[in-house]
Amino acid sequence: MRLIRGLANLQALSKQATSPLAKGCVATIGNFDGVHLGHRTIIDQVRAQAQRLGVPGVALVFEPQPREFFQGHEAPPRLTGFRQKYQALIDAGMDLVLCLRFDDQFRSYSGMGFIEDVLIDGLNVRHLVVGDDFRFGCDRAGDFDLLQQVGGQRGFTVENTLTVTVAGERVSSTAVRTALAGNRLDHAARLLGRPYAIDGRVVYGRQLGRQIGAPTANILLSRLPPLRGVYVVQAELPDGCRCDGVANIGLRPTVDGRQPALEVHLFDFAGTLYGQRIRVTFRHPLRDEVKFDSVAALQAQIAQDFNDARQWLAGQ
Repeated sequence: MRLIRGLANLQALSKQATSPLAKGCVATIGNFDGVHLGHRTIIDQVRAQAQRLGVPGVALVFEPQPREFFQGHEAPPRLTGFRQKYQALIDAGMDLVLCLRFDDQFRSYSGMGFIEDVLIDGLNVRHLVVGDDFRFGCDRAGDFDLLQQVGGQRGFTVENTLTVTVAGERVSSTAVRTALAGNRLDHAARLLGRPYAIDGRVVYGRQLGRQIGAPTANILLSRLPPLRGVYVVQAELPDGCRCDGVANIGLRPTVDGRQPALEVHLFDFAGTLYGQRIRVTFRHPLRDEVKFDSVAALQAQIAQDFNDARQWLAGQ
C-alpha cells in the first residue's frame, strides 16, 4: 500500500498494530503540482530524516487543491493530474502518499484540530518538513510557529523547506506555468528537471481526425492546461515504445470544443490505443490554437503542421 485516501482510512490504519506508521513518520505537506526540482529537494529532505529515524516518508496532498476549492475555474492550471503526481512522488522516493479531500468540512478544521487529528493521531508524525510560510486550519490560523510550539510539547520536530533556484529564479509551480504559457519548453524542463509531459487515458473522440486523414489519440483534460496550441511531441506507449507526432492541446475551437483535450497524431503508427494510458512529452511549439473557417482549412493547416514537425525532427 503506497496511497492512503481520506482521513477515515488514515485513522483506521493508525490503529492497526502492523501499520507502516506504527513507529511514526517524516511528513511534508503541499500541492506538489508538477513535482519540480524544488519539490524533489523537499522530498530529499524528508527521505534523509526518514532514513535517520527508520520510519517512512509521507507526502500529504489535497484533492481538490485548496486554490481549486476556493477559486474554482479561476484557479491556476494544473501541471499534472492526481495520478501522474502520485506516481511522480513515489518515483522521487516517497514511501506513502496521503490524499485528503479538501471540502467544506475539512476547511473548518482549526489549526490545532488539524495537528491533533491528522499529524499526531493519524500520521504519528515525528518530523515535519514545511515552508515557513505554510498556513493551515480555518482562516489559515495555523502556521510554522504553531507547529514548532506544539511539536516541542508533543514530541515532533519541524524543519523549513530549502529553496531551489535555476539561473537565479526560484523554482516553483508558478514559474513552470509561466514558462509553459510562454512556450519556453526548455526553461520549463530546467525547472522541472525533465521535459514537460502529460499522462492520460485515450478515449473515443468524434473521429473527425480519422475522417480527414489525421487520426488522433484523444485524452480529455479535467481543467484547462498550462499550455495551449500545436506542438511536436513524443508519446510513450504502454509497451514502452516511443513515437514522434503532433499534438493539439486546448479547446479545439474549430469543432466547437467545450472540454479541454489533448489530441495526438502519431507518425507512422497504425495501432489502437483506446482505453490505454500514454505519456505525451512536449518537445517544440509549432503554432497557437486557431479557429478555422472550415474543416477544409483545418485539414490544410494540419498537413502543414505535419510537414513542419517532420522538418524540425529531421534537424534534431
